[in-house]
Amino acid sequence: MAADFLISSLPAVPFDGPAPLSLADFLARCRAELGFEPLSDGDTSATARKWRDLDTQMRNAAANERAKALGLDAAKYRRETPGCSVYWQNRIAAAFSETDPLKRQTLLDKVFWDAADDLVPPASPLSAAAAYAYRIRLEIAARRAAVSKEEGNKVFDGITATP
Repeated sequence: MAADFLISSLPAVPFDGPAPLSLADFLARCRAELGFEPLSDGDTSATARKWRDLDTQMRNAAANERAKALGLDAAKYRRETPGCSVYWQNRIAAAFSETDPLKRQTLLDKVFWDAADDLVPPASPLSAAAAYAYRIRLEIAARRAAVSKEEGNKVFDGITATP
């Protein structure tokens, strides 16, 4: 019941908007209601293992695409993982077909955002597994909200400035 209450009381996380609460606030709520922090260091639950496997598969697919674009061998950048999801690999490859880096990153973020749904059983949308998906989406939303054209231009100007 604690998971039902927690999940139903959380504000929606928008893909293209600011995170509705901080990760620290969310984790505090999880500790209070569930007794654990989803995807924390040392989390060995089946849901955490499932996400780490899927995350590794998608990161391996991204490494393959980056290596292909640079004419390198991706073998040294891949990590061992027991799974193999062609669907997510194809979504990652499709994202890399975008030439605009910002649009490509948006597509990659959307792949990870959508993959979080794989953690939540359709028959139990308010289960503790939904807290894992929420954390993933909260982190993506926070990272996306931190990106700004102004900050990017500052970094670019710093890199390209002549000494």
